[in-house]
Amino acid sequence: MSTATTITDPDAITPAATQADAAPGVTETVQLANGLSCDVPADSPLAKLLHSQRTWIGPDAKARLKILRAAKSVAIVGASPNPARSSYFVGTYLQQSSDYTVYFVNPNADTILGEKAYPDLASLPEVPDIVVVFRRGSDIPAVIDDVVASGAPTIWVQLGIWNQDAAEYGESKGLTVVMDRCIKIEHARFNGGLHLLGFDTGQITARKTIR
Repeated sequence: MSTATTITDPDAITPAATQADAAPGVTETVQLANGLSCDVPADSPLAKLLHSQRTWIGPDAKARLKILRAAKSVAIVGASPNPARSSYFVGTYLQQSSDYTVYFVNPNADTILGEKAYPDLASLPEVPDIVVVFRRGSDIPAVIDDVVASGAPTIWVQLGIWNQDAAEYGESKGLTVVMDRCIKIEHARFNGGLHLLGFDTGQITARKTIR
């Protein structure tokens, strides 16, 4: 007896939970990104390692650029009024270096960066084009439900936050899902503020270029 697993990104490893030990003698057909496949014992360390890999990829660079260029409004869920938090820094950047209308969502704050803070997505005066999320990975499925209910088409989960099951769940609900990427870095890189490798060039510009 065998099962099939497709590994689309064999170099990206994340400490995800492994499957329970399989019954002895059960093999698993592993298909690699280069098109080759092989059978491995399902209860072997190699099979468990392959299961721990990230197999969800999300939109590529051109697709992310298209998302950013098409958007007019961005809502930041988990926005903080604390200047030491990354959400504050990202909010500052989007206010100052983009043409987006930026909404801040935090039920425990009245204002953030001089703007009204909203308790939830349903309270926003319009449906945002992108919902940027600064929440724990375990919170993402609930946020996805809120994004779907709001009618927003895209959820953008910030750098360092990963929940593969949530990403697949979001796509099953019709959302465009970007995960473990910083919208500030992506916007700046696409618009000339960052070198392709991510180094700050010192430029803040609205030029629509991609390198």
